[in-house]
This record gives sequence, structure tokens and C-alpha cells, in this order.
Amino acid sequence: MNTIPNLTTNLGKLKLKNPVLVASGTFGYGEEYAELIDLNKLGGIITKAVTLKPKEGNPPPRLAETPSGLLNAIGLQNPGIEVFIQEKLPFLRKFDTKIIVNIAGEEEKEYLQLTERLSRTKGIDALEVNISCPNVEKGGLAFGTDPEVIYSLIKELRKTTDLPLIVKLTPNVADIREIAKAAEEGGADILSLINTVLAIAIDVDAQRPKLSNTVGGLSGPAIRPIAVRMVWETFQTVNIPIIGMGGIMKPEDALEFILAGASAVAIGTANFVDPQTPLKVIEGIREYLIKKRIDNFKGLIGGLKIPE
Repeated sequence: MNTIPNLTTNLGKLKLKNPVLVASGTFGYGEEYAELIDLNKLGGIITKAVTLKPKEGNPPPRLAETPSGLLNAIGLQNPGIEVFIQEKLPFLRKFDTKIIVNIAGEEEKEYLQLTERLSRTKGIDALEVNISCPNVEKGGLAFGTDPEVIYSLIKELRKTTDLPLIVKLTPNVADIREIAKAAEEGGADILSLINTVLAIAIDVDAQRPKLSNTVGGLSGPAIRPIAVRMVWETFQTVNIPIIGMGGIMKPEDALEFILAGASAVAIGTANFVDPQTPLKVIEGIREYLIKKRIDNFKGLIGGLKIPE
């Protein structure tokens, strides 16, 4: 094959020039990385979570390294929706890449207010609904673990916006397929998975948790096989596109997700190790397509071959 492969991918009506995004919470609001990586080359940027009001997050320590992973309990620290719109979004609008805003709330009405406000704001291509936050109205349960709550929330959000709705799924459930189906039936356009895995790290000398919050979210290569399995299961269950994430450090890692059924991937923890990782993954996918004589990226999605 002598032609350059086509790397574009369609996530419903959200069209990306290549399938590599940067994951929420690991890339700030873009400005933090602008001197380290050409943002124009990315398929898209998923912002750090935005809430209605400013949040200070959890007290330190909030990060702890683990074997092949990173444990965090940041606590959704952010300046709030109005500061985001006035001070963060104008910078992002300068670049030729899709802008996806991650939103989080403690109850349904907060998600609705965020969605309505951002839908009236120019320069936003999609919303990623973070449903791993405490649901105060349900007595402290997480939105993301109850299929009925997910269905109801996404159904209401769907009524308030024409923007593509990406629903970010938590892995901390018994059956990811049930959760994914509920999001799809509620009106989600796209699913992103997985969010971090609940975990604890202990300082045995001090006999105390390494995080002030005790429990944190585990990311990095340690969770990749779990994430790939969940993407594969979800791909067989729903009819909407999937963004796969969880421990992608190199092109081969991203290709696992794509073969399992992801139409795009998001780079997270690797941004802390090497900010050039997303660009290396884009180039690696291109080289793989050339090697396999595949002229269109879309022909690779869900290409996993299961032995008879």
C-alpha cells in the first residue's frame, strides 16, 4: 500500500481527524501542556472535570505511585463553570482540535445546569458526563453503579442539549454491559471507559493509608487488561461508539483497545511520564495500518480474531 492511511474516525456526529485524545484529569485545560506538545495534532482534548462551583479537592497527599500504576484522590479540584468559560475555554478555542468538556456533579440538577450552560457556549464539541461521583440524592451511591439512575440522568440530559453526550463509565461494577446498555438507552451518543479502579495503598511503616482520602482511583498499565476486557464486552453489547482508555503507554496498548472495539482512545497517566505519548501513539497507529496494508483506520475497529 503506497497511500497514506486515513486516520479519521467518527464517534456518531463527533468527527475526529485521528483517534487519539487526551483523557480528563491528566491534561488540565490544555494550557498546561501547550509548550510540551502540539495540541493541533491531537484528535481531541478532554478537559479536567468542571463542576458548577469551585472545588478545592481533597487535602494532600493526593497521589501515590504503585507498581505499574498511579493512585489518585484529587477530588475534582477545579475553578468552577464560570471561570472555566471565561478563562480556560478561550485558550482551547485557538487550536484545531475537538474540545470535549468533562462535567461532574453531586446530584442530577447540577448535571442539568452544567449541560444547559455549556450548550449555550461556543467552542465546545461534546460533553463527557462523569458519572462516578457521589449521588447525594441516592444516599451516597455513585451515579455510575445504578443502571436506573444512569438511564434517568442521561435521558434528562439528552433533552437539554444537541451536543454529543459521552458517558464515562466506572469499572467498579459487577457487569459493565448492564451499565453501558442503560447509558445507551438513556440517549448517550458515545461511551468512554474505563474510569479509575478503586484501590488503597498503605504505608506499612506508618501503618497509615498513603492517601489522605484512604481510597483512591488506580490508573496506569496495571489496569489496562481490565479496561480492554470491559471495552470488548461493551462493544458486543451496544451499538454506539466507544472511547477506550486505561494504561495506554505506547501504540501497541492503544491498538489493543481498538481491536477490542474502541473507535478512539484516550491517553491518561502516560501524559505525566512523557507528554509526547499521544503523538507517538498517533504515529504508531499510522505505521501499523501501513504494515497491515489497511488504508482506513475504521477497518481496524473491533478486528479482534477469536479462535473457533
